[in-house]
Amino acid sequence: MFKNLSKKEISWMFYDWANSAYTMVVTSTIMSLYFLSSAGAALTGKVADPAVTANAYWGFANSAATLVLVLLSPILGTMADYKGKKKQMFQTFLFTGVIFTALLAFIPSNQWMLLLIAYVITAIGFAGSNIFYDAFLVDVSEDANMDRVSSLGFALGYIGSTIPFIICMVFVVLATLGKAPFSVETAYKISFIITALWWIGFSIPILRDVHQVYGIEPEPHFVRNSFRRLGQTLKEIRKHRHIFTFLLAYFFYIDGVDTIIKMATAYGSTIGIGSIMLLLILLVTQFVAFPFAIIYGKLAEKFGTKRTLNMGILTYCVICIVAFFMSPERDTKTLTIMFWVLAMLVGTAQGGIQALSRSYFGRIVPKNQANEFFGFYNIFGKFAAILGPILFGWISLATGKANYGVGSIIILFIVGSIIFHFVPDDREL
Repeated sequence: MFKNLSKKEISWMFYDWANSAYTMVVTSTIMSLYFLSSAGAALTGKVADPAVTANAYWGFANSAATLVLVLLSPILGTMADYKGKKKQMFQTFLFTGVIFTALLAFIPSNQWMLLLIAYVITAIGFAGSNIFYDAFLVDVSEDANMDRVSSLGFALGYIGSTIPFIICMVFVVLATLGKAPFSVETAYKISFIITALWWIGFSIPILRDVHQVYGIEPEPHFVRNSFRRLGQTLKEIRKHRHIFTFLLAYFFYIDGVDTIIKMATAYGSTIGIGSIMLLLILLVTQFVAFPFAIIYGKLAEKFGTKRTLNMGILTYCVICIVAFFMSPERDTKTLTIMFWVLAMLVGTAQGGIQALSRSYFGRIVPKNQANEFFGFYNIFGKFAAILGPILFGWISLATGKANYGVGSIIILFIVGSIIFHFVPDDREL
């Protein structure tokens, strides 16, 4: 799998292995289950439907974290274009995310608002470190190899996330069944500690081996000059029409992807699927996603990145349609089967669409301004991710039906696909 890859490419890819534990354990499963349980108990008797309300707060929290990154990404990326700055900023966000992930284990479960605030900080640390991690792709790999390196990174992430997830799931399942000498709440807290240790432990290769290659020389008053350069880039954005068109398309379709990632477990819990079944489904999804991330990379080599990305967007449209028909009025067995179908479809497309978006963008941006442009890449992606959870939460509250909230996400994929039609074919770049 690693044949003909350099040490720095492999070290870069292993950060996907490291940080995907956070995505799987905190964002997608354990933290959402823990929060929904804590907030649901606290809100009982105070609102008409505690589960739906807790879901909405979860969506709003994810939007709040994203909003902070939206405001910070462009200027952070611009500042990181100075040689030596990218690594410093990467480390700052990495350690912030790791520390606050561990701190989740020490916050009392009845303090659901404090839990939500700490979670927002972990999400900022995670997403902030990814700004610079993504931008390091241009420093470790040549254009011709980016699809492969990016796809293998996501593939490693899927396998890497399953190991701590399985460990955490064993603790949670045993506690749920009364077979462990500790409570379910304690099992959740142990999971946060495991995630933090896994994240920082496997970040050592990138911290040791990956360094900034492209960038501009340091200069006095770099903060002030960073704002000036950012303003100049905004003025000259018309010169980079193909970049702007791609970012606009990415804005819409990645919103749908991120929303489904963040809300999947909460949605499954809301429609009545048990926590153990949810954890099992999401574990199997990771194993499905591993080969498909690699397959997407190979399909991109054969058919082109643009065509392969279009296939991923179409798959997500089907996912939204399946979710829309998962009405709470259906029996639990039918809903469970439908959720399995939905999860497997997500597994086939999730890693591929993210990996190829990253590598496509890495090829079309000016290398010496890679951090600045990846700041825009993240601002478009993260700003879009504000809208999806809000749309999910608003429609769920307005209709009282979470399946309507998920179904509405298809609009984002359709709009993104239409705009993506106008980006250049990567085989002609």
